[in-house]
Amino acid sequence: MKKADLVAYIADYANISKKDAEAALNGFTAAVEKSLKGGNNVQMVGFGTFNVSHRKATTGRNPQTGATIQISARNGVRFKAGKKLVDALN
Repeated sequence: MKKADLVAYIADYANISKKDAEAALNGFTAAVEKSLKGGNNVQMVGFGTFNVSHRKATTGRNPQTGATIQISARNGVRFKAGKKLVDALN
């Protein structure tokens, strides 16, 4: 599903305009981003939890040249599905 499809679904589900649905979706993504940047998790009971995962610096290898490279530490985002979402899929 692309963003446009999600916006159209939200607009139809909530009986609002696509413009309002896109604003709501953008607000949601901005809130999740801000919370994760602040070091907080985002929990939606039944749906799932977004949290920050910290990855350590490590040494890798360039597969073409075989040269050793340093891969820097970084943060990623993890999503753990909630029970209600998992049950809906099974």
